[in-house]
Amino acid sequence: MRRSDGRRRRVGALVAVVALALVACSDAGGDDGGGGETGGATASARPALDEPHRALRDVAPDGVVVGTAAAGGGHLGTGRDPFQVDERYRALVGSEFSSVTPENQLKWEYVHPERDGYTFEAADDVVDFAQEHGMVVRGHTLLWHSQNPAWLEQGDYSPAELREILHEHVTTVVGRYAGRVAQWDVANEIIDERGRLRTQENIWLRELGPGVIADAFRWAHEADPDALLFLNDYDAEVVNAKSDAYLALATDLLAQGVPVHGFGVQGHLVLERDPPGEGLAANLQRFADLGLATAVTEADVRMVLEDGRATPEQLALQGEYYANLVAGCLAVAGCDSITLWGFTDRYSWVPSWFEGLGAATVLTEDYVPKPAYDAVAAALEESR
Repeated sequence: MRRSDGRRRRVGALVAVVALALVACSDAGGDDGGGGETGGATASARPALDEPHRALRDVAPDGVVVGTAAAGGGHLGTGRDPFQVDERYRALVGSEFSSVTPENQLKWEYVHPERDGYTFEAADDVVDFAQEHGMVVRGHTLLWHSQNPAWLEQGDYSPAELREILHEHVTTVVGRYAGRVAQWDVANEIIDERGRLRTQENIWLRELGPGVIADAFRWAHEADPDALLFLNDYDAEVVNAKSDAYLALATDLLAQGVPVHGFGVQGHLVLERDPPGEGLAANLQRFADLGLATAVTEADVRMVLEDGRATPEQLALQGEYYANLVAGCLAVAGCDSITLWGFTDRYSWVPSWFEGLGAATVLTEDYVPKPAYDAVAAALEESR
């Protein structure tokens, strides 16, 4: 997987070109929403994505994988697992993308719901599907403060017992998919916005101390020596207190000989905030200079929906934000994995977590491409 460092200078120019194209598309599309005005997004009249077209996986530069989260795990509150029951959605996952991440299916509360029992069926389905379609799999996640089962968070365990619980979980889950999951988000969201470890929110850090981070990486590496192991977080796209803390942590772990291989920026952006700009490439380069792989792992761009729908201007601007993420990653040698956290508003996690916000993905609920889809495709193709 390769990238020319010289492309870093082209990030601003690329985003500017994409922005002009998106404005033109927006002006041409108008407000009629004839191509799929659903999920809070208004798109111009055009076919749905399952009509013949060049998929994102086909326009990406050689060695670059473009992925999506596979919707599942009950975040919609319906009990349905879209990846398993929606054949149209499932087909697009396989045809459009070269990488897939189980959205919730490998998180503790879903895969390890009982102390002595695992539920692997949904995760197995994603991994088997990926193999059948020649896709890379990113495993998500092993050590996190959120979405842990009640038996864990409310149990009365000694530090020694907790350590063994984590060891057994990491060994069991990573070992089950050894050779089939290429990358793991081992430590997820362990640092807060002030650059401090989440020692109160994260049960592992609170009860076992920061040394457990190194332990989790070592255990994952023992279970699958070929998997790349990542630190991963949101709001760490640019140089700030959080990303500085991750840089220091990664430097310390590497000095200890801990098998940490990559740093992932999630890329959950908000339209009402400034985009990362060229700061994304500058930040990722710091981790690349340590010898780490880098990746955009959970990209989406949410927005405030007035009257329940996005305006053409919002959708055009959203496209610029997506182009910025793609171009910033591809400007850095070793940033060769870009994952969208869902690709259709039909199954986006955003509305259920952020009241009044939505339209965060690149397709409408009816699978019609938005300007954001075109922006991602253009940014990928420009970097070939």
